[in-house]
Amino acid sequence: MQNGLMVLHSNRLETLTELVADWLKRQPLAPLETETFLVQSNGMAQWLKLELADALGISAGFRFQMPARFLWSAYRTVLGEKQVPRTSPFDKSRLLWRLYRLLPTLLDKEHFGPLQHFLQDDNDSRKRHQLAERLADLYDAYQVYRADWLDDWQNGDDRLRKSQDLDVFDDFPTSQLWQAYLWRALLADIANDETRLSRSSIHNAFVEKLNNGDSISGLPRRLIIFGISALPQQALEAIAALSKHSQILMLVQNPCQHYWADIVEDRHLLKRQLDGRKRHLDALPENRVNPLLAAWGKQGRDFIGLLYDHDDPESYRSAFQNQIDLFTDQAPSTLLQQLQQDILDLEPLPAGEQRPVLIADDSLRFRIGHSTQREVEILQDALLEKFTQDPGLQPRDVIVMVPDIETYAPYIDAVFGRLERSDPRYLPYTLSDRSAGAASPLAQAVQTLLHLPHWRFTASDILDLLDVPALRYRFGIHESDLPQLARWIEQARIRWGLNSQQRSSLDVPGFEQNSWAFGLKRMLAGYLMGDGPAWKNIQPLDEVAGLGAELAGRLSQLLGTLEQHWHASHSDATPSQWQQRFIALLDDLFAPQSEEDLALDANLRDALNDWLAACDQADFADRLPLTVARRPLLDALNAESLSQRFMAGRINFCTLMPMRAIPFRHVCLLGMKDGDYPRQQQPMDFDLMRLWGPADPAQPDGKKIKTARPGDRSRRDDDRYLFLEALLSARDSLYISWTGRNVRDNSERPPSVLVAQLRDHINQRWRTEQGEAVDALTLAHPLQPFSAHYFDASNTSLDTYANEWRALLRKRPPCPPWSRMSR
Repeated sequence: MQNGLMVLHSNRLETLTELVADWLKRQPLAPLETETFLVQSNGMAQWLKLELADALGISAGFRFQMPARFLWSAYRTVLGEKQVPRTSPFDKSRLLWRLYRLLPTLLDKEHFGPLQHFLQDDNDSRKRHQLAERLADLYDAYQVYRADWLDDWQNGDDRLRKSQDLDVFDDFPTSQLWQAYLWRALLADIANDETRLSRSSIHNAFVEKLNNGDSISGLPRRLIIFGISALPQQALEAIAALSKHSQILMLVQNPCQHYWADIVEDRHLLKRQLDGRKRHLDALPENRVNPLLAAWGKQGRDFIGLLYDHDDPESYRSAFQNQIDLFTDQAPSTLLQQLQQDILDLEPLPAGEQRPVLIADDSLRFRIGHSTQREVEILQDALLEKFTQDPGLQPRDVIVMVPDIETYAPYIDAVFGRLERSDPRYLPYTLSDRSAGAASPLAQAVQTLLHLPHWRFTASDILDLLDVPALRYRFGIHESDLPQLARWIEQARIRWGLNSQQRSSLDVPGFEQNSWAFGLKRMLAGYLMGDGPAWKNIQPLDEVAGLGAELAGRLSQLLGTLEQHWHASHSDATPSQWQQRFIALLDDLFAPQSEEDLALDANLRDALNDWLAACDQADFADRLPLTVARRPLLDALNAESLSQRFMAGRINFCTLMPMRAIPFRHVCLLGMKDGDYPRQQQPMDFDLMRLWGPADPAQPDGKKIKTARPGDRSRRDDDRYLFLEALLSARDSLYISWTGRNVRDNSERPPSVLVAQLRDHINQRWRTEQGEAVDALTLAHPLQPFSAHYFDASNTSLDTYANEWRALLRKRPPCPPWSRMSR
């Protein structure tokens, strides 16, 4: 098997999949040898498994990994497991607690004034933890994207290198000099034999050893990198070095068949020397730029530009019969296909009267609603229309993506989940990417209990806890007991507060009336005395009697357990002590039975073990308040469960996220309003990779510096490229909606800037005899789903499958004239 890096481009993932299947047939590995794939998301892995199963007849012996995890495993294989641990002391989770410990010792030193100012009035240490977390994330990114900076800082050279290959520097902003000093303090705090374990140091040693040409065992003979549209330069360097010992097949989804790595949004070309590595030999005019590709394609442009630095197509072109650029041209028959073909051909906008007349079709539609729920209701009608028109359409052929699935999940369940399976309008669907804390009652209960010191212990709080099956099972309370408990709680006049002491902790008068302690005394008195007279100002609750009183005892046991953990949560403790407290909380209050609850319980315990290991490796054993100690559990509960139930044969509702450009017949984008997409992410003021301004902020007219490099990741560029990928991955139609009307006064709300750019492009690309071209593709829906406009036979643009409203309107009597006048 020939070693080397082979890069193949195509605009369609289906073509790349066919190529992979054919290559695996032509050059199979040995029996029982595992084929290794690198993908960027679990959703892509699931799709590729299904496609390879169709092409090969079986999908077995394949291992799918994420790039970062594979590369760390490769580091350990090449350099030795004893030399490279499973977890580096420079890992983000380890840096966090080392920084948390070090920060207070550095604040009084020179250059740390900004941090000292930020950490003032930090009584509960939350600001300190937040700062340590942000800094750990920043230094982790520096190790990947700015390893040369860290090397310079380690050597005392406090400057910002413009490129890792050039000795060209910018001066360090004086207000940020603390970053270099803090990095040196971190290195000094880590044992001497572990300072070589930073990601950049390990990467350099890895590349050096692979480039020496020595034979290395344990590496995969072949590595297939599929559909990844962004990798940092450090990862590409590692892959290029690895290609000298393995066959690496990199399959890139490229939206354009021409060389476009130099185009920028303002239509000027960057001067770049390619040293003969340019794949596309056809020369294009300098002003030939597709506006959509220029505006949205920066992330892909930078990646392809970096890739060319490691690509030598002449070394492998013959192995593919000179077919290494497998772009598929199509004769566009729809509006969507024409947009995709324009991007593929790098087609600029036509000038003036050369614009063709728009022929509107269903391949591209814009829909405007008044609220999130209306968006989902309008989508349901649109999908029902698709399924009605195309009997061969399957639910798995449709994907619906939103900026934040947690925002839309309740409305999706309310609209799509309200129909019974027997209803002809029923559409099977699944929600992916939801966090455990949002999808599981047990997770929500744990999240609530982690805030015990600030709990008011209201009657509804306890009843909500009793709705959790795992908690009821722990205390032997059945679901059928809940109405009786609710009745007793109401009759005992329990309102809030455990007791007078707990109420006093909230800075309110510490009286016991209407508390749980008061109510339980009434229940106990009722059991002992029945309907007798009051005893010591306690009126017995006589309904609590006989064998049924056992239920009151179980309620008392629950409240006693809560009070015990409430007391424990007020005192600071070391990480190991907090781990014991949290495990006791899980053991004392919950007994998981379902598979989902058992998995969540195991995940929380693993998170605690990982946290304790991180603290041990960071030499951190100080006492922490609950506000800081609970963060590992909260992070585990709020982490997205990526691609959960993705590609499950139903309509997929999921979050717009990188590398989810999987082909679907119908792609629907909801929530595309201004401010929600591209998603807002406030950059950290001290992120030097995003720096653009004077070297010294005190001198606004000083020398300007720019530290961004090709390949840097940003949420803005990610979301723009995601939008481009969504447009290109739609095979039959692209549906875009947003809340474009105010629910109160019907005033217009702007769409996302990306949608606005697409609409402007359509207006400049096509013309109509009347109005703007995009108006023929846009439909604004009424405020309510029962609007009479939906059922007006003369209105052909609006229609609905909500027939229950049709029946209601038929029965509605006409309004008298005086009623209409009063309105």
